[in-house]
Amino acid sequence: MANSDCIVIQGSNMAECHPVGFQWVTEAKKRGAKVIHVDPRFTRTSAVADHHIAIRPGSDIVLLGALINYVISNDLWFKDYVLSYTNAANIISEEFQDTEDLDGLFSGLDPETGAYDNASWQYERVDGSTATENAEDSGATDEADGHHAETAGEGGPSLGGWHYRTDETLQHPRCVFQILKRHYSRYTPEMVEKACGISPEDFEYLARTITENSNPERTTCFAYAVGWTQHSLGAQFIRTSAILQLLLGNIGRPGGGIMALRGHASIQGSTDIPTLFNLLPAYLPMPSVDKTTFREYIDGVRSKDQKGFWGNAEAYMVSMMKAWWGDKATAENDWLYDYLPRINGAHGTYQTVMSMIRDEVDGYFVFGQNPAVGSAHGRMQREGLAHLKWLVVRDLQLIETATFWQDSPEILNGELTPEEIQTEVFFMPAACHVEKEGSFTQTQRMLQWREKAVNPPGDAHSELEFFYKLGQSIREKLADSTDPRDRPLLDITWDYPTDEHGDPDPEAVLKEINGYYVGGEHDGEPLSNFGQMKDDGSTAGGCWIYTGVYADGINHANKRKPGQEQDELAMEWGWVWPANRRLLYNRASADPHGKPWSERKRYVWWDEEEKKWVGKDVPDFPADRDPEYRPTLDQSGAAAVSGIDPFIMQADGKGWLFAPKGMVDGPLPTHYEPQESPVNNPLYNQQASPSRQIFRREDNLSAASAGTTGSEVYPYIFTTYRLTEHHTSGGMSRWVPYLAELQPELFCEVSPALAEERGLIDGGWATIISPRAVIEARVMVTERMSALTIDGKNFETIGLPYHWAQGDDALITGDSVNDLIGLTLDPNVSIQESKIGACDIQPGRRPQGEASLKLVEEYQERAGLNVETGNQRIGEPIGAEGDRAPKTHPDIDLEDMLATMASNRQNSREAVHRDTRNRDARNRDARNRDAAHRDDREGGETK
Repeated sequence: MANSDCIVIQGSNMAECHPVGFQWVTEAKKRGAKVIHVDPRFTRTSAVADHHIAIRPGSDIVLLGALINYVISNDLWFKDYVLSYTNAANIISEEFQDTEDLDGLFSGLDPETGAYDNASWQYERVDGSTATENAEDSGATDEADGHHAETAGEGGPSLGGWHYRTDETLQHPRCVFQILKRHYSRYTPEMVEKACGISPEDFEYLARTITENSNPERTTCFAYAVGWTQHSLGAQFIRTSAILQLLLGNIGRPGGGIMALRGHASIQGSTDIPTLFNLLPAYLPMPSVDKTTFREYIDGVRSKDQKGFWGNAEAYMVSMMKAWWGDKATAENDWLYDYLPRINGAHGTYQTVMSMIRDEVDGYFVFGQNPAVGSAHGRMQREGLAHLKWLVVRDLQLIETATFWQDSPEILNGELTPEEIQTEVFFMPAACHVEKEGSFTQTQRMLQWREKAVNPPGDAHSELEFFYKLGQSIREKLADSTDPRDRPLLDITWDYPTDEHGDPDPEAVLKEINGYYVGGEHDGEPLSNFGQMKDDGSTAGGCWIYTGVYADGINHANKRKPGQEQDELAMEWGWVWPANRRLLYNRASADPHGKPWSERKRYVWWDEEEKKWVGKDVPDFPADRDPEYRPTLDQSGAAAVSGIDPFIMQADGKGWLFAPKGMVDGPLPTHYEPQESPVNNPLYNQQASPSRQIFRREDNLSAASAGTTGSEVYPYIFTTYRLTEHHTSGGMSRWVPYLAELQPELFCEVSPALAEERGLIDGGWATIISPRAVIEARVMVTERMSALTIDGKNFETIGLPYHWAQGDDALITGDSVNDLIGLTLDPNVSIQESKIGACDIQPGRRPQGEASLKLVEEYQERAGLNVETGNQRIGEPIGAEGDRAPKTHPDIDLEDMLATMASNRQNSREAVHRDTRNRDARNRDARNRDAAHRDDREGGETK
């Protein structure tokens, strides 16, 4: 990012949420880069940017699509790059129909399930056929048969062979470029103003600044975080940005690309060696129930005649199986493929919680999470926990997930009692980051080694020690078992060297992850790169993309050569996967003939004398592959990568402007409204994504969409965000007095106009009601939240940080914002739509106990909500009036309750002063309490 000439931060408050990484934005700005922040709120990132552009939450594809239209219409696309390095020239099947033909839908849709059959999206082959034999059905997207699309691996889905029809003139009406041009033709500056609330002047500034800084001499970078991902279209937000960056030639070049800002030290690592249900390490897909043999599995991962290094998937998979089961894994038993579990649908966190409520899950391990307050729909999370037989929580503190049975909102309002909850909770104290040794993998794909500063206190343990010893205990208990289901655990390699305390050596684990030779003269020696992996069992390795981090027996993650002693790439600081390449797909930093696009952006290039690729970075390309090389028709895999195929993990070697496979909700990003939106889709009659994952449940009601009966009951939207002073659900910050004092209470940010409209007083209280829950928060009236004009109407957004929870153990408490959020998921990655939800806001504190439940129900009744409201897949939203039998509560009246809440503002100023005095008194004792809580970690607790 320091090499960027323009940085667009959209979907992130980078300065506050990623302050360490933001130093590179600051560095780029010092060098003259323009920084533009596109965000619903004016934040500290906005304050240091050259320009802030306010946007309506959930409308990002309209803006990005209009930028694509601007680039194409004004002939500003990077022609040599696009023609050589993307699939712009590929011709799509004549059966394909776009949203322009079907009013917001693509061909192949099943209107009942929202699943697409993508056979019509395929490339047309040279013989006139299409790759229908490799087409896939995206699967149903409801609770019963939820589908998770990310099963194709890091390199993208297989396409079969690579012999496709193309039109290098880009004039064929079915070539990707023409389809792209038609698709985004209605995404105009006028539409951006109507849908996003962005003025034509702001749009022109953004478009001009990006395009002026995207050419052979200059590059633009996009950076995003959960402001893009946590939407029912989150994956498509990012796809739209990728299309724009490919058109501008900003992928694979220094200062370009799209930076995914990961929120924690090793979130990248937890997807590389995954905590995801559908992936194995290094983005190999988890086997599904229909892949009964190893050969079927491998053929589903890659086809024998596709291009690219993903064609070597069999070597990666066999090496992983050898690392797991050692000599037990042989060619004769298919490398023990039958030992691997199979998935039969979506088994993500939200589907698992619903299974808990159905009493289908006995036990649950929770570590590094606080789902009782940190996950969407907190009420459902806590209900699921209450249905378990046992729960293990590993954390630094007694977080709310460990204490839900005694102090959750459901206990406080009388819905449940501790005696009713049969869940046995085991709290295991965990070591913090300075009390354990190992690696973490951050945003840049960089592995860095951390050393232990102090030993953990009492019974606190690292994750490595905990799971190693748990595995030992399980294996001991199963030692005499003859049950075939126990063989995978008994046969697994579990022989790591240990220290005098019996703790495993983390470097030994790193060596196994790196990979090593099995047998022969190099037996046991570490592999140097993933190209050395074989499919014959002669190599083992736990994560093929990490191969090289322990090359020559050296822990390269532990390299720490100071930056002032090396160039700006800092190749001797940590280690970046794969192969220590700092910039992915960097072959694209040179032109088709291997020469740098410009001297200013010189990065890697072809050395004609040495006949190899050289440069500042490790070339992400076959080192001796001549730029003029073209494969023969019978070649496949790495050999089929031509000299102008920089995207070496893609099945055709190109960057995809159009995705014939891999995205379950469409080959091109298309704007749909969020699940709960007070705005009608201005582009199509199709309101919401037909493929979004929806859950028709009485405990997961959605607000009605704009223009339908009941939509006026929840007239505003809220968006969630984090603060610098707190960490996610607060488990690492609400117990720290210094941080708790800085941000002691939950607050809501509202514009002056909304405050006046609703009678909200700065520093007073507000009650916020969604179709799922009600919370209270302090009011912050601020110009940072500005009203937007959307389609001629005033549009207000309420900002809510989400770090608080009701619990007895933390220094500070407050309502959980995640209780407001419903469950509607992105169909590609099953992430929740937590960045936009419908609500109402009233002055005063919320009701307590049963009255709070009745308030939520009264709102539901006024809106006429039922399980179908907002959950139509096809067409315009349907009103909910008459769909639901009314409930009555003779002991409570909604209008009286609202009047009572409104009258509270008369006393708000006195309440502000009184609560401030009380808060000061609490803070005087906070430091002593912190010391006491630290002492409590001396041992484990069982409740």
